[in-house]
Amino acid sequence: MMGLLTLLLASLASVELGFCTSDDSDQLGGRYRGLPTSAISSSKWHALNATLGGKLHAAVPLAAPCFSSLNGDEFRGDTSECAIVETGYRNPFFRSPKLNAYTWPQWESCVAKEESCMLDPTSTNNSAAWSGKDCAQGSVSEFYVDVQSAEDVQIVFAFVQQTGVLVSIKNSGHDFGGRGAMKGSLSIWTRNLETISHDPAFVPEGGNAETLALTIGAGVNWYGVYKYAEANNLTAVGGYHPTVGAAGGWLMGGGHSILSPVYGLGVDRVLQFKVVTPDGKYRVANKFRNQDLFWALRGGGGGTFGVVLECTIKAEPQMKLQVASLSFTQTTDNARGFLKLVIDNSVKWGTEGWGGHISAHDLVSVTPLLSLDEAKTSMQDVVDYTLAQNGTAIIEEVPSWLTFFEKYVSFTNSVGINAIGGSWLVPNTMFDNETTKEQLLDAIMPMTAFGNPRITTATPYLFNYTTGSTSAAPAWRNSLWHAVFQYMYPWNATQDAVRAGYQTITDNIQLLRDIAPESGAYGNEADIYEPDHERAFWGGNYPKLLELKQKFDPVGLLDCWYCVGWRGADNSRFQCYVSE
Repeated sequence: MMGLLTLLLASLASVELGFCTSDDSDQLGGRYRGLPTSAISSSKWHALNATLGGKLHAAVPLAAPCFSSLNGDEFRGDTSECAIVETGYRNPFFRSPKLNAYTWPQWESCVAKEESCMLDPTSTNNSAAWSGKDCAQGSVSEFYVDVQSAEDVQIVFAFVQQTGVLVSIKNSGHDFGGRGAMKGSLSIWTRNLETISHDPAFVPEGGNAETLALTIGAGVNWYGVYKYAEANNLTAVGGYHPTVGAAGGWLMGGGHSILSPVYGLGVDRVLQFKVVTPDGKYRVANKFRNQDLFWALRGGGGGTFGVVLECTIKAEPQMKLQVASLSFTQTTDNARGFLKLVIDNSVKWGTEGWGGHISAHDLVSVTPLLSLDEAKTSMQDVVDYTLAQNGTAIIEEVPSWLTFFEKYVSFTNSVGINAIGGSWLVPNTMFDNETTKEQLLDAIMPMTAFGNPRITTATPYLFNYTTGSTSAAPAWRNSLWHAVFQYMYPWNATQDAVRAGYQTITDNIQLLRDIAPESGAYGNEADIYEPDHERAFWGGNYPKLLELKQKFDPVGLLDCWYCVGWRGADNSRFQCYVSE
């Protein structure tokens, strides 16, 4: 890697730095210039690397070894390295530990400029993806810092202040909105902060109450947390995919789990953050210290208020779970009947603690509140329907969350495929009577023509929430469903085809907005062109969040798409997003 860094630094010419352009003046009132990495002299990069003790690295796109041209220049590919990429392209555990990889690879590209370096995910050895084509850098940062400490982040922020270079934050790459990717930016990469520990009597700094807790480094993914918790007879309430970062954007955006109906969102369970804010200060944020920052980090979104190094979350003792897993072959005749049954049973299931994922032909849910016999009774209607469609139905008890996770969760679903998503929180009132339930069914059914909606029953339905204690969307607190819709598109899709895909998402989610206009969306899985995103993601919390953004990031060093203080689509930072 140092060879690549040396080559890249040697290619840079020293330039004079200018002041900000008009599109870099922003609502935060700063003079941060937002220059691409190519505008910073090689001598400054060398000095940064020396100060960091060699933690500055260079990156090329993940699939570069398969190409013979890189960024318009002749490039010697590597057949053996290409074969490794081909094999791992759809594997989340191959992608997650790499700076240059995302779960959805379009964020490695610059879609609006049609600059990419992709393989064909349906046949990764298809040479049509690279033969005679250029591997473009796209949105992969040419330079990144492999963060090992708070001091590393402080050094980077000082460098950004001094040079005006663009900066972004990346963790696991499980990022549906591309907020960790920014063309021409210096990336702060936290993936290797992988410490984890537990404490039966954790006390936040400045506090006095003891809590069973897990302390997690920013780079630890949920699968790692679950395995650690299992080994220590604990349960962690977290994400549904193994490579989601436990202390990153999932948590700061709200963080839903299929255990959330009983145990709350991620933001309800965090006890403490350790974070470096853009002003260069290392801070501990909890209920007793930096309370305003603590509130902002619990729902205000990742990549906005600072670089989180670790968090401490509440843990639960290891618990048994009842599992329902149903599946049948979907036809034009049986989808509506199944979804109607789901809607009719949703309130009952919510009161019984069920949380899970449901489509028009399957259901996987768990509850910690029922016995096995009670679970069988609860699910009898949908079991009967499933078996009548010649499907399969399992109702069983498992001894722990990890047992469930490893048996029932798909690790490779949607990985390495270009995908577009959108979501809407469906309020409890939609389940009040037959009229509103029929409206909901009519809104969901059109989505089945393009790709099944994913009904995520992961709202904090039974959780005893203190109003105003977090900054996440208030709509979470009175919703029963989080409805998600995804649209996949091929590796070689044109920009017009991609734009049409985004429009499909917006149009289908609009059906839910129309019947529940006062609700909101989960920013981590929302339509990236969500109308009135400030209200949808944060409701009445947005003005206070913007005020805190100005406090902790007064010149706007951090910015990402549809984040608090966002500069807008016309800003050059967001040149790779396709226009609406």
